[in-house]
Amino acid sequence: MASNDMKSAKSTYDSFIATLKWSVPLLAVITLFVVVLIAD
Repeated sequence: MASNDMKSAKSTYDSFIATLKWSVPLLAVITLFVVVLIAD
């Protein structure tokens, strides 16, 4: 694999992980909010 391909893959992976760091907790909060609304 060419060096440029590895740089591109690492960049894509890093942006994916950064997105997960924000989206997973956000989805957890939204899910908790909906569950609390349904439980009442």
